[in-house]
Amino acid sequence: MRNQQNRSRRRFLQALACAIGGGVIGLIGPKFTRAGSAKFITKPIPSSNELIPVIGLGSSRTFNVGNDPLGLDNVAEVMRHFFNAGGKMIDSSPMYGSSQPAIGYGLKKLGKTKAVFSADKVWTWEHGTGPAQMEQSRQYWQVDAFDLMQVHNLVSWEEHLQTLYRMKQQGQIRYVGITTSHGRHHEELEHIMKTEPLDFVQFSYNILDREVEARLLPLAAKRDIAVIVNRPFQRGDLIDELKDKPLPEWAKTIDCKSWPQFLLKFVVSHPAVTCAIPATSQVTHLQENMAAGFSPFPDRVMRARMLGYVEKIL
Repeated sequence: MRNQQNRSRRRFLQALACAIGGGVIGLIGPKFTRAGSAKFITKPIPSSNELIPVIGLGSSRTFNVGNDPLGLDNVAEVMRHFFNAGGKMIDSSPMYGSSQPAIGYGLKKLGKTKAVFSADKVWTWEHGTGPAQMEQSRQYWQVDAFDLMQVHNLVSWEEHLQTLYRMKQQGQIRYVGITTSHGRHHEELEHIMKTEPLDFVQFSYNILDREVEARLLPLAAKRDIAVIVNRPFQRGDLIDELKDKPLPEWAKTIDCKSWPQFLLKFVVSHPAVTCAIPATSQVTHLQENMAAGFSPFPDRVMRARMLGYVEKIL
């Protein structure tokens, strides 16, 4: 136990030093290449050291296409470009309408059922119904097993976490997580992070919504919990507010050619953030998002400059 605490403390201090000293690139690099091989920057999942690309793919709203053949083919096309660019993690939930079967359609069509890092959620209040829901989700995805299963929005988390721990022990899933969004339930989430052996946590974080910087992100680093960021664009609201504003000339120094890249690089350059999962139904937007996964990333000074500029123009 003491060795584990010492390792956690060392990792936390290393992450904190990077955040304070402007060493973000040193923390997350050099797990990338450019040009032909075109691999993303990756970060380690603290509980296993498995590397994962810093840009993933969400599916809330954008993949809820029902049985429409054109919609399903469009989802598959977005996923094709995602995988071709080096992406791995796709995140969904039973809450997201028909997103799960749409993902399964895309994975089967592309032959990527074993290449994806599959992240889904259990979302049910009814006692004892979690396992059946998760099995239905697995069938929708058409995968052998989920990589990550998360408790969605803390719903019945005491019961579901115990189920997920058993599933992990039995090899039915590889990682256990819990989620929230919109800045909700942070006090309860903090308690869970302090007391439960989580592999992942997921919450909202973006250049304007930064409450998690004070407590949750440092706690995740200290407790060796991977962080997935949802709503990096405030579900598109940030893009809408910024689209007519000039991108600063100095954004070129971190290879930002658009506001989505600017916003994503701010998020995933935080030392405690493992990956972000922007959702989109458009290939052009997907490609733009994926380009944010390449070096160079902003250091502490640049992050402060980015924040100051956005706050000034909004």
